[in-house]
Amino acid sequence: MNLSYRTRRNLQNFGIFVLILLLLAVVVWAVWMLWLDRYVVYTSDGAKLNFNLSVEDLSGESAVSPNTAETVSIYYNEGENAVNTSTDLTQVTGYYIDSDMLAKEIDLVLEQVQLLPNGTPVMIDMKDAKGCFYYITTLSSHNPSGVDLDTVTDLLRLLKKKDCYLIARVSAFRDYFYGLENVSHGLFHRSRQYLWQDSGRCYWLNPSSEGTLVYLMQTATEIKALGFDELVFGNFYFPDTSDIYFTGDKASAIANAANRLVETCGSENFCISFVSNTPDFSLPAGRTRLYLENQSASAVNSLAQAATVPDKTVNLVFLTEVNDTRFDAYGVLRPITAAQLEQ
Repeated sequence: MNLSYRTRRNLQNFGIFVLILLLLAVVVWAVWMLWLDRYVVYTSDGAKLNFNLSVEDLSGESAVSPNTAETVSIYYNEGENAVNTSTDLTQVTGYYIDSDMLAKEIDLVLEQVQLLPNGTPVMIDMKDAKGCFYYITTLSSHNPSGVDLDTVTDLLRLLKKKDCYLIARVSAFRDYFYGLENVSHGLFHRSRQYLWQDSGRCYWLNPSSEGTLVYLMQTATEIKALGFDELVFGNFYFPDTSDIYFTGDKASAIANAANRLVETCGSENFCISFVSNTPDFSLPAGRTRLYLENQSASAVNSLAQAATVPDKTVNLVFLTEVNDTRFDAYGVLRPITAAQLEQ
């Protein structure tokens, strides 16, 4: 069918008009979402909007250098909710619940939690290396297979009811989905053509990337809002390979990332800590712990001596699967499914 020149011109103008309307709608939607973001509140039931929050709740006061030589506590978030990061920590002795337990032994986990003494420290995996979160989050749409998030929510409620010291463990730099969806923040192969993958086909994030650190800070904000007392970052290191393209100093990059996270996310009621498989990890200043995993009980004392932590009974915690009493001189967490708890 042949259309007249005037008809074609009118259709063209109409198409341009519709396109402009669509672009305006996208801009309005983006501005609306940015405005709503300040009213998002995270709870154990997920993200909710609270329009009772005021703009003043989101702003802080400028820090002023003291005019005295007296030693003072350091504050990172001033104002009504100011917190003192110098508050002392205590030794941690309790249990952990890993992702396999959440997927395969959740009924046994719930039974064991019922028998826990009130106030027992308990660590729970809340994000795995694939980038799946074990709670409702705004940071990802990927859910772990075989894990019922509602059951995890019930587990957290039960632990809070028993006034347990709650520790969340999340995978930091090993994150398949975030690397896949945010290529610029990942560690590239030395060819610089694509992201490097480890033997488990997982991507690793660049510790020097601002996007990576913001992602971890957002994760910490959500974890704290869920009622956790401490967040432990696992996979907090560079992979041991020469196939990664990275021009900076790796040790400095890890240290700087750890410092940023403790300074921005730590508080007197929320501790930021790190998992390592070697005792030479350099802890930042502040309320933080070093967790050592996959260590032999026969080497526990030598490992403790090699660890450069302020207090080896408080700032050092062993993650172990055995009941060897040689770990008891320090902080220690054991699998809850193997705990011998009395009725």
